[in-house]
Amino acid sequence: MYNRGIRGATTVTQNEEQEILSETVTLLREIITRNAVEPEDICSVWITMTNDLDATFPARAIRQLEGWELVPLMCSVEIPVQGSLPQCIRLMIQVNTEKSQREMKHVYLNDARKLRPDLSASTN
Repeated sequence: MYNRGIRGATTVTQNEEQEILSETVTLLREIITRNAVEPEDICSVWITMTNDLDATFPARAIRQLEGWELVPLMCSVEIPVQGSLPQCIRLMIQVNTEKSQREMKHVYLNDARKLRPDLSASTN
């Protein structure tokens, strides 16, 4: 069994609690579906968001999902870098799996597809 990282990112159109929570769940579910991961295989989830998003903690949305109560979650705010993608939420999921790193399917949704067009083209 190996510990692998799965990356994902999405964007929201406004700094609004419900949209942040909804987009976080959409991104998480897409990562889980594409990688056939169960919550008990998750070691931890690291969540970051750009500094222009402060209406809520995205981890709140994950914590409310059935089966995710014991998964360690960490939220942080990204540094404001000139030219960075605004209103962006990123996830890094650490998972125990037999799959190789090349088999991990990273997910980029909405405007976050611009971050990794090489991965977005085949998965969105």
